[in-house]
Amino acid sequence: MTAPLEDLAAPKHTAIVTQECQGAVMGPNAGLGMLAAEARRVALPNIVRLLPAARAAGVHVVHCLVRRRPDGLGSNHNAKIFSLGRGPEKGLVDITPGTPGAALLPELGPEPTDLVLSRWHGVGPMGGTDLDAVLRNLGVSTIVVVGVSLNIAIPNVVMDAVNAAYRVVVPNDAVAGVPADYGAAVIANTLSLLATITTTDDLLRAWARP
Repeated sequence: MTAPLEDLAAPKHTAIVTQECQGAVMGPNAGLGMLAAEARRVALPNIVRLLPAARAAGVHVVHCLVRRRPDGLGSNHNAKIFSLGRGPEKGLVDITPGTPGAALLPELGPEPTDLVLSRWHGVGPMGGTDLDAVLRNLGVSTIVVVGVSLNIAIPNVVMDAVNAAYRVVVPNDAVAGVPADYGAAVIANTLSLLATITTTDDLLRAWARP
């Protein structure tokens, strides 16, 4: 039997992990405009609601960003996804450290208690950053995954987290993919088999309890 949400996502052992909530992916000048627009429609406003509540409740907040050297050294070039939204003909989306594209969206922080991790390769943070070690050092056993995209990175981090023995919670209104009906199908047919699917409001109620 699945534990009640207030137990599963109890602050003492929970972290909320934001995935690629940065200028180049979800900002107004993002490389994949359709994805950014969909993310800003529902997911981003709900992430904005979730993070202050998480911090107030004592839930750890970890932001996972993707960055790349200007010369691309050390980054992947072996799949189509790594070239989408890049190149002079599409308008170069700069994710060099220090640029707006590589930075967390300002409405999400980071606050002094947040942790920010960067990856230089791959399609998910569990294998591309120190996320696993950081979460274990924090005593985290449940992660709440928010951000983008339901097409690739969100399933990747959910599967990696489950393989690493974490319990995973996905608020279905704080993640996004394109087209929207495909994102919903991924949640219904894949993520629901691996994670506890919930909503932003349900998490807010769980974290508001003493």
